[in-house]
Amino acid sequence: MSEKISRLLAQELQQPLQYVENVIRLLEEGNTIPFIARYRKEMHGSMDDTALRALEDRLTYLRNLEARKEEVKKAIEGQEKLTAELAAAIDNAKTLAEVEDLYRPYKQKRRTRATMAKEKGLEGLAQTIFGQETRETPAALAEGYVDAEKGVESVEEALCGANDIIAEWIADDAAIRKELRELTMKKGALRSVAAKEEDSVYRLYYDFSQNLSKLAGHQILAINRGEKEEFLKVSVEVDRDWALGLIWSRAVKGRSACADFVRNACEDGFDRLLWPSLEREIRAMCTETACEGAIANFGLNLRPLLMQPTVKGHVTMGLDPGYAHGCKVAVIDGTGKVLDTTVVYPTFGERQKKEAIAKLSQLVCRHGVEHIAIGNGTASRETEQMAVELIRQVGGGVSYMIVNEAGASVYSASKLAAEEFPEFDVNLRSAVSIARRMQDPLAELVKIDPKAIGVGQYQHDMPQKRLDETLSGVVEDCVNAVGVDVNTASASLLGRVSGLNATTAKNIVKYREENGIFTGRRQLLKVPKLGPKAFEQSAGFLRVPESRSVLDNTGVHPESYTAAEALLALAGYTLKDVAAGEIALLEQKVKLLGEEKVAQQIGVGVPTLRDVVKELLKPGRDVRDDLPAPILRTDVLDIKDLAPGMVLTGTVRNVVDFGVFVDIGVHQDGLVHISQVCNKFIKHPSEVVAVGDIVKVVVLEVDEKKHRIGLSMRQVPKE
Repeated sequence: MSEKISRLLAQELQQPLQYVENVIRLLEEGNTIPFIARYRKEMHGSMDDTALRALEDRLTYLRNLEARKEEVKKAIEGQEKLTAELAAAIDNAKTLAEVEDLYRPYKQKRRTRATMAKEKGLEGLAQTIFGQETRETPAALAEGYVDAEKGVESVEEALCGANDIIAEWIADDAAIRKELRELTMKKGALRSVAAKEEDSVYRLYYDFSQNLSKLAGHQILAINRGEKEEFLKVSVEVDRDWALGLIWSRAVKGRSACADFVRNACEDGFDRLLWPSLEREIRAMCTETACEGAIANFGLNLRPLLMQPTVKGHVTMGLDPGYAHGCKVAVIDGTGKVLDTTVVYPTFGERQKKEAIAKLSQLVCRHGVEHIAIGNGTASRETEQMAVELIRQVGGGVSYMIVNEAGASVYSASKLAAEEFPEFDVNLRSAVSIARRMQDPLAELVKIDPKAIGVGQYQHDMPQKRLDETLSGVVEDCVNAVGVDVNTASASLLGRVSGLNATTAKNIVKYREENGIFTGRRQLLKVPKLGPKAFEQSAGFLRVPESRSVLDNTGVHPESYTAAEALLALAGYTLKDVAAGEIALLEQKVKLLGEEKVAQQIGVGVPTLRDVVKELLKPGRDVRDDLPAPILRTDVLDIKDLAPGMVLTGTVRNVVDFGVFVDIGVHQDGLVHISQVCNKFIKHPSEVVAVGDIVKVVVLEVDEKKHRIGLSMRQVPKE
């Protein structure tokens, strides 16, 4: 069975069978996706982490499918009704829905009209009528089944019972259900109408109909929520005559004496049993597809948000804006250590605003603040204006950035924040978090539930387990792509490293506190509960800048240290040359010698050789440093300053099905509708942009009252 699954996966993913089998074996051996993606490239042809996770997801589905098939066959066999033909049909089913369709007639049901008719001995009558091979009319056949002792008082009652049995057979027929389901998905439509005369955010769907095959995921999720909140009535529409025609073509035989009876029973089965059941299934299928799309989009947005370039090494002031409780302030040094905190009240009046600027000016001068991070929540606009005045008052040299504060309040009220900053109240913790988000977004955002970061749609309507799995996978991939300094990382960050968990992460921090900084990767083996397997999976992703060996501060795995040293010797270099940055010609020398020949000589594959060369050239490098720097501002725009035709530079804050939200420095994000993203047809904006991208936009329209800004990336004038 495992061979069958491997072949199917290889076919679906268009990968060589050997690669798929290797990945399955590596997963079964307890290897993590980041480890497999980075350090076992020769075994899977350099698939990336996204492809490997897709393989793992599909493998889980197919294994569950096979397990369900065995359960169903065993259950039917227990009823002594499993035929060779039925067993083959179950074995050949490609989806769980097909398996459940085949099992449906044999599944234990609550007492239905059909089961009560069978209890009265009317199944034989139903079989004869449904067979349609007799010249007798249904009424004549029913006379032999009238039996007061069994509760059948008349011919009419007998015929009603037979009708109920045939109707249930039709509703449970796997072939009919499959064909009707597939054709409805192609030709049916989702219809929504207003459930009450009241304006709401769902007004777009008060008289809405769309073909199921063209329905967008965000429309499905919006309609579902509108129905749940009782603003909408929703149904799946299909041509009833067409559907009945399909059923009649399968069940009615010619012009027999029983044909009309069977035709009517089919109609009853469709209206009363089959369609209500199929409608629920189709709604569920649409919702599942929409959720999968939304979850994938959430992950797509989360990745670039986590991988935003850092603004490290600078003293930073974090401002958490607010009205009633004032603006919370935290100053941190270049490593994230808190230097000072306070609260100011710039929104309380002009006098308080001047006092706030004076107080913050003192902090800027005292600590040498270079950057200001401002949360984008309540009172952000007023706080930004204050920051601009502050920059002018201190004579420049300071810049600011609006930081997405989604989830900051969740973090500041968490047990983790209380452990990290027991001396600060909840509000001041969020100011620290905002400042740190500017310095190193990834290190700070890993402390927050990914769902609270706010780069998706309808996240609270998603299957939470599936959403958590996907987003946790994205966080894990990002952390391991960047690498983690074992001597400065928090337990939250360490816990996301391949092979580590919350316990081993805390043990690393505790060991560091009790024994001083780590001076080599091998020292990790002394950490309690961090055994050889955990070391193998995590070592390559952990950096030890203080180590005597420069290799400990690279992505070269300890298992490849010997190969790395052999490579350097071949090229005429040493580890000292690596530390001094004097191996600029390494890549050229390898190409001159021949990659395959060098790889063979040092005992690794070509993909590993290339990775080792890349790491040796930039020890301690951060992949995020290659990304465009974030936009730092010194002045502020107001929505009143905007006019159609203005060209601005902004940062992509969110990418959704219908467009892109861009921060252009006016507090209110502008929307680039999907039709304005580029000049070619695209199915989704993510094909062109990602969260964190720096883009040029032109203002199309401004609605001050509704705080709406329409932007275009497509119409930006060429320079």
